[in-house]
Amino acid sequence: MKTIQLRRYTLVDGEYDAFMAWWKQWMPRVRPEAGFAIEFAYGVPESNEFIWAVSAEGDRDAFLALEQAYMASDARASAFDGVPQRVAKSVIGFVDDAEA
Repeated sequence: MKTIQLRRYTLVDGEYDAFMAWWKQWMPRVRPEAGFAIEFAYGVPESNEFIWAVSAEGDRDAFLALEQAYMASDARASAFDGVPQRVAKSVIGFVDDAEA
């Protein structure tokens, strides 16, 4: 069993390209190192949005425990060190697999 979290961001105006470059540099490395898998990631430049999904083995409680450790990690701190706020709005929640 795995738990999937869908993350939808509306980016700060003018920050789309910088956010995309930052995300590509950091997230494919730090999230998997923390025990997560990136299911997909898409940018929508016309609407200044970024949508991605991250998963982890286990139930929601296991995911939340892993996320708590990730949020406190040195790797995450390094990824965000000196980075301005580029997300104006976020909607984050768990999703169910409709194919299962």
